[in-house]
Amino acid sequence: MQIKNLLLTALMAVSFSMFGHGDPIKINTEKSTITWVGKKITGQHSGTIGIKSGELMMHGNQLEGGSFVIDMSSLAVTDLKAGQGKEKLEGHLNSDDFFGVETFPEASLKINKVKSTGKGQYNVQADITIKGKSQPIEFVATIAKGMATAEITIDRTKHDIKYGSGSFFDNLGDKTIYDDFVLNVNLAF
Repeated sequence: MQIKNLLLTALMAVSFSMFGHGDPIKINTEKSTITWVGKKITGQHSGTIGIKSGELMMHGNQLEGGSFVIDMSSLAVTDLKAGQGKEKLEGHLNSDDFFGVETFPEASLKINKVKSTGKGQYNVQADITIKGKSQPIEFVATIAKGMATAEITIDRTKHDIKYGSGSFFDNLGDKTIYDDFVLNVNLAF
């Protein structure tokens, strides 16, 4: 009987260390924001995108994991005004040249591994899925006062978004769009 209890205790310890024992805390999608910046040779564009759902796995005030879903149909350009290129750029970003929103209405991020670096900061390893293609990414997240924040740099070409990429097309000149774009994520919980 003692061996059985010892094995059960060891199995539980391994399970907790592998999968964490945090509590799921729902992300407040109304108070959470994601802003984006994409750059090209001649400048940049910025905008917002909505969070559909998500949760963070917390043990006390320590981040242990989590995931969230992005509503790709909410993608908006904020640096251009209506009638001055805003609608045209939003349409192009929603098209198959970029995010193919009709076919892929959602993107997602799933945290796989978290390591605390102290003072509410964490090195995070995650998988991000855009246009049905998952890729590993790493970033630093900060947890403070009911908010998880991170700046995440994504190489769009790893998700089969190659339009205007100097990595794939020659002689683009000043029409070249950089491969990386940045998400500034603010998750309220």
